[in-house]
Amino acid sequence: MKKITTLAGYIFLATLISCQDNLLDTTPYGQVTSQQYWRNGDDVVAATNAIYAPLLNEDGFAHTEYTFDNCSDDMNRAGDHADETALEMFTFDASNSHILATWSTKYEVISRANAVLINAPKVKMDDALRNRSMGEAYFLRGFIYWRLSLIYGEVPILLEEDAINQTYNKPKSTLVQVRAQAEADFQKAATLLPVTYEAAEGGRVTQGAAYGFLAKLYVYQENWAKAIEASTKVTSNAAYKLATGFNQNFELVTENNTETLFSLQYETGWTADNSPAYYHTPQAFGGWGFHEPIQDLVNEFEAGDPRRAYSIFSPGDTVTQGSQGNVKFTADMTRVTGYAFKKYTQFTASGDMDQSLNSPFLRSADVYLLAAEAKIRSGQNGDTELNVVRKRAGLKSITNATIKDIMHERRVELAGENERHQDLMRWDKAGLIDITAHYKIARGPYKPSRNFVKPKHYYFPLPQREVDLSNGVLIQNSNY
Repeated sequence: MKKITTLAGYIFLATLISCQDNLLDTTPYGQVTSQQYWRNGDDVVAATNAIYAPLLNEDGFAHTEYTFDNCSDDMNRAGDHADETALEMFTFDASNSHILATWSTKYEVISRANAVLINAPKVKMDDALRNRSMGEAYFLRGFIYWRLSLIYGEVPILLEEDAINQTYNKPKSTLVQVRAQAEADFQKAATLLPVTYEAAEGGRVTQGAAYGFLAKLYVYQENWAKAIEASTKVTSNAAYKLATGFNQNFELVTENNTETLFSLQYETGWTADNSPAYYHTPQAFGGWGFHEPIQDLVNEFEAGDPRRAYSIFSPGDTVTQGSQGNVKFTADMTRVTGYAFKKYTQFTASGDMDQSLNSPFLRSADVYLLAAEAKIRSGQNGDTELNVVRKRAGLKSITNATIKDIMHERRVELAGENERHQDLMRWDKAGLIDITAHYKIARGPYKPSRNFVKPKHYYFPLPQREVDLSNGVLIQNSNY
């Protein structure tokens, strides 16, 4: 019976797919039991690579995660799916298909991470490689618990002992406990992961990714001292410096640059149609054209800010489609708003949409802005970190920056990167904005007034299917 996870009994890798050094270069081992599997370092690396795979699924982070940011004031869902309409309009319930699908996918990642953490210490292998693999497993498990805490709040915590004892049908842990688990996993990862990798290992998580997410977690907890300490591990390390140009974070030839702390690695032909490129790229360019920016976001960019052109396709833009030449972008190329996110679109030499473009989930620029926010909200001056980001965009420096400056900068720097709705909710909880009033504002024909109910909509409901299958062990979130 399918309970919390999609893997029966956590006996991992019953039909293992092994990945070689390239995370997307897969070779099936065939039918392999867990008793036969954990033989050597190659098995451990292959199992570690397999932890990343569910993240690339449609219901992992290719599409479903972005539907939760449709709630924000930045975009229109631009899709014709009823469940996505409900998410954007705050009319969803516990039967929503995205709420169910992403739960199952995320617990599969946890299952795979636990398997590595249980078995890697037992295998005779190179210790440095073992440490790296376990660091990756800790990080990816922590990352999932972090995301679960943002989406659902209180969720069950499943660790190595649960896999060993086959105790999967567990009650929810508190939000504090879930975030403490994410924190512990990130901290362990930071001690085990390398600062950088050789190019052949590009895409694996690093020490900087662990410290970056620790900084984000501490900002959400309003633990300013720890947030500043963790962020400094990123901002003071040349290995994680900002890319020279903002656009380099969203181009094939410069992806996985020093600024990219954690990025989902896509490859044409490996992930079929499950990549952010498919969902964000306009239909005229070969994608499905979901998640379209609205005019309110476009207007947020300052005059002369090059990030607008690098982030968003606007009517009148000239688009170079490989050998097909230049095309004029027009509003009727989109489903709804007349705009599209450019961050997720690249073209092959022949002019087709390129599915290989990676999707960043944490950049150093985000960490700089978190550091600036932590300093400002703790009574310090955050100008240095804020202006590093603005200087890269060619904008004038700000003196004695305020939280409003941070709100603006995060919106334009991270537009479309799945941060805005969560930012607005945490600022509301801190009393910095009133999110109910904010979402009541009608922002043009493609973002009508909506009814955000506090505290109900701070978190999404647990999937009703999982609640029902638990036979009373899982208790639904309040107000659903």
